[in-house]
Amino acid sequence: MVVGRWHNGLVRFRVDLPLAAGIAAGAALDALAGDPRRGHPVAAFGRAAAALEARDYADSRLRGAAHAAACVLAAAAPAALARRRLRRRPRLHAAAVATTVWAVTGGRSLRLYAERLVVLLHGNDLGAARRALPGLCGRDPDGLTAKDITRAVIESVAENTCDAAVAPLLYGAVAGLPGLAAYRAINTLDAMVGYRSPRYRRFGWAAARLDDAANWVPARVTAALAVACAPAVRGCDAAAALRVLRRDGGRHPSPNAGRCEAAFAGALGVRLGGTNVYGGVAEARPELGEGRAPELDDIRRAVRLSRAVTVAAAALAVLVALAPRRPAGRPAAPRPPVRPAAARR
Repeated sequence: MVVGRWHNGLVRFRVDLPLAAGIAAGAALDALAGDPRRGHPVAAFGRAAAALEARDYADSRLRGAAHAAACVLAAAAPAALARRRLRRRPRLHAAAVATTVWAVTGGRSLRLYAERLVVLLHGNDLGAARRALPGLCGRDPDGLTAKDITRAVIESVAENTCDAAVAPLLYGAVAGLPGLAAYRAINTLDAMVGYRSPRYRRFGWAAARLDDAANWVPARVTAALAVACAPAVRGCDAAAALRVLRRDGGRHPSPNAGRCEAAFAGALGVRLGGTNVYGGVAEARPELGEGRAPELDDIRRAVRLSRAVTVAAAALAVLVALAPRRPAGRPAAPRPPVRPAAARR
């Protein structure tokens, strides 16, 4: 932490260097190493949440809200305590942030999984592609054609660029360790219970609404970064991305996913949307974009665009973390009285 002064020593501020360094290091770790294969803390959280659900479940919004609150608090409280304990230990604080960013982000794993599906589809192994798809998105894979799976992969890459990279990085920059832990808990709960199936329509309502609120800003930042990064990806069109985003971004039933998917659809020059089946329930999604149906090569371009957006989001998060802030609980220093002109002569 650096404390300085602005305007004749009137305002004190701090720059959180350990937070910025930790975000940068954690993002680099994820880009280079991806998710740990064993002992993943998010997987451990998921197992604990599932065990709690087995005890708490009832077909009730109130019970579901209590479940979501308990799970998020269980993740955020230790992180808040760790931040407090490490406040005066900058090196340990930076290391803790880097480790947590690495654990809660998944940009590399997202891209590798999408590329794995490209290989399966390219080899015409439709059965294996159907079996692999649930690892990327929650829609039912049975009966999907190669074109359906291609569309599903691109839509999932677009949406999960926000969930797996942009959102956790932004929450880390704004709220540090508690922000990283709380966001990942919220997003994981939504992936577990935030469905409209008969079991979760009421119990998962609170988790789904909480995830919608948590992703409102990050989804729009993701869409904006997709527009900004489109020129860096061969074959992507920034103007089309912005046009489709403005026209189609609000048509999706999700308040957030449509922004990401519309920006990617416009940048790639493809048409997304259609009927998806989740837990046996068919949902008709409006078309996003104005191009052709997506093809295999479009998945590769979506992966490259996702990588560019992730790098830009990491840079943005570091800048946000470096922004001067007034230390909590310290009011601005009072201005010294101004002497009359006659007294200064």
